[in-house]
Amino acid sequence: MKKYILSAFVVCSATIFVSCDDMLDTDPRVTDATQATFPGKIGDVEALNTATYSIMNTMGGGDADTQNPFYWWEVMSDNCYGSGGLQDNKVKAMHHLVEMSVDQYQQAFVLLYGGINRANNQIETIDNITWTGNEAKRKQLLGEGYFMRGLYTLWLTQLFGDVPLITSTTITDEMRQEVSAEEKIYPQILSDFVSGMNLMGTTKSSGHANKYVAEAFLARAYMFWAGFYKKAGELAAGSAPAINLVKQEGCEKENLTQAEVVAALKDVVSSGAYKLLEDYRSLWQYSNSYVWDEAHDNGLPAEYFDEKGNKTNNNHAYAFIADMKRENCFDMPGMGNGNDEELFGIQFMNASSWGINGAIENGGTYSTSRMYCNYLSCWWALRVNGNNGNRDCTYPFTQGWGQGTPSCNIWDDWTIAEQTSGPDIRKLGSLIDCDHELAAYSYVKDDCEESGYAVKKWCGVTTDKMTGDTPWWHGVEEGFKGTLDNPMQGEHFEDFYLMRYADVLLMLTELTGDAQYMNQVQKRAGVKETAYSLKAVQDERRWEFAFEGIRFNDMRRWSGKDGGENCYAAKALQAQAGKQVVVKGNVANKVSMKHMTCSWAKRYADTDGFLSKPQSQITLMEGKLKQNKGWDASNPETQYVDLYN
Repeated sequence: MKKYILSAFVVCSATIFVSCDDMLDTDPRVTDATQATFPGKIGDVEALNTATYSIMNTMGGGDADTQNPFYWWEVMSDNCYGSGGLQDNKVKAMHHLVEMSVDQYQQAFVLLYGGINRANNQIETIDNITWTGNEAKRKQLLGEGYFMRGLYTLWLTQLFGDVPLITSTTITDEMRQEVSAEEKIYPQILSDFVSGMNLMGTTKSSGHANKYVAEAFLARAYMFWAGFYKKAGELAAGSAPAINLVKQEGCEKENLTQAEVVAALKDVVSSGAYKLLEDYRSLWQYSNSYVWDEAHDNGLPAEYFDEKGNKTNNNHAYAFIADMKRENCFDMPGMGNGNDEELFGIQFMNASSWGINGAIENGGTYSTSRMYCNYLSCWWALRVNGNNGNRDCTYPFTQGWGQGTPSCNIWDDWTIAEQTSGPDIRKLGSLIDCDHELAAYSYVKDDCEESGYAVKKWCGVTTDKMTGDTPWWHGVEEGFKGTLDNPMQGEHFEDFYLMRYADVLLMLTELTGDAQYMNQVQKRAGVKETAYSLKAVQDERRWEFAFEGIRFNDMRRWSGKDGGENCYAAKALQAQAGKQVVVKGNVANKVSMKHMTCSWAKRYADTDGFLSKPQSQITLMEGKLKQNKGWDASNPETQYVDLYN
């Protein structure tokens, strides 16, 4: 079985600010050696690089409600509800932009600073060895260190706003003080991406960044800074200001302009290194050839048929992918994981274990026990009622936790859009219409905020060849057995996309007003190609990237800081109020969605979409770290309320 992996090197020592003296005391090295002796050879630097990337596996493979920011941003947007079971309070808290504990969001805070520290160590120690004859390798590894530091810092500040900016493993008192994200942190983020862009080569290497990846994230970070902090408005008007940069290796420029960001994106396009896949469904594991074959009786083993040639133990056919070309199935060459549309993503392999954990304050743990599987495939899988493992009810999809279910809003808004655009393959390519698409779907008696939809992109997939709810990956290699010994939770290896070529195209249209790039995305989706308008770009981004962790920060940058209750994000979130959902399986008496403490519009306006900083970290930092506005724990509007028990 092909192992889709970021790296096989397990490092799980990222710790929090255990004290002011030991702030960010994360050791990414593989021995007890000091920086004076380690790294001592190129392989050591590569190990450091692997450790830097591995933080993404921890975020992507751990409990989604405690440490996966890409999941959080979907749940916080108008694309998803909190849902889950009555006891699943964390996910409902983040959907309502409140907290169920003052340290609810600590684990992502910890992990991201751990990643930053690993990147800093990689940058600082790279010249411990002699690079004569390997100068290009040095530049690549250094560029990856800068890029990953910028990426972790970007995610950190999008979650928490003004925080300490850590650019060294030697933490000074000044560095412990939180600083302005707008004025201090984003210049460093963009400088790191510029360094990465100028140092890294163009070679595509599975799971690693290159020049084009840095160029794409340069645009994403710049557009958030310009839209959210500078309130640049419609970027196609050329309204975004230049941002000052920080001098460092690979970044000698004084500032970065909108025109230079556009040029970087056009460099990705002109390179020809990436392209849109022909069929949108090829990106997602439900289109694998095993399910396709079962829909077509194609190449199935003899035991699937009786003596007359009729199917026996296989009586399912997934109609949604029946019209695909078999060569476009997810597991075919050039499709699925590592495809030509994927610039960058979290990759996984069969190396999960219950025994991997990382220590945090007071003896607690953050979950890394599934860090090498895509745990979102379980988290977003179907929450079924009394039919666990019964494929007759949910074929080809498997059971899971059913938290963060799609909102009525995304389905309803998409349906309205189709009245003008025509049928959009992405809608059923992204969502399961449970009541109409599944043979015998039933609602769970202890569930809540059920819309009748599920996330198809990431939901676990099985086939009739498998037993129980065993994922389809078992078909890739005969006799395959997962290391976690729990197929439902530990055997999901679909890449989580962090940057697709479609995003490069849509960012270009938004920055330039040139619809030709957006039209390529629309054409692939089978919808009407339109002229540029900001609304057209906003809609295309929502449909194209549904459930990929992008929507919420798009909403924020189209709203601007201090946007109030009438901004784009606040109004979109408030539109959830009054939607009819199923609670406790009571289909006959649906419940109107309501905010648990005040309103979504008010909570968004109060917080600007930032989360609460962990109180334990604020306490440890002795006044150097301040709580974000809108998160006064004494205010009942900030605190979780049980709506359904």
